[in-house]
Amino acid sequence: MEDLKLGAVEEKFAELIWAHEPLSSRELAELCRGELNWKRPTTYTVLRKLCEKGIFQNVNGTVSSRISRGDFLAMRGERFVSESYGGSLPAFVAAFTSRNRLTAEEADAIQKLIDEARREG
Repeated sequence: MEDLKLGAVEEKFAELIWAHEPLSSRELAELCRGELNWKRPTTYTVLRKLCEKGIFQNVNGTVSSRISRGDFLAMRGERFVSESYGGSLPAFVAAFTSRNRLTAEEADAIQKLIDEARREG
């Protein structure tokens, strides 16, 4: 998937779908009317764009994700590390921790991930 960039409004829209899927396009339009103050054509236009990006699908009026929220965020994170840090996770972690202190819980969680990766690899 090439285009993982979503604007702030597209992100809110995507979160609504992920939180309520599967749902009918009519239900989605009603949800967007209440949550985003959108008219039906706006909902359908944004849905079409995100379907073209391959994130969602609208099959016979039923809207659902083609990519889960977790997978979408993971792919977006991978792309960020690749583009910004040459694919080097250690470089990203070094940059992040140079400005943000890790809590003991965060450090333990990261160590657990490292230990699991070593066992699997």
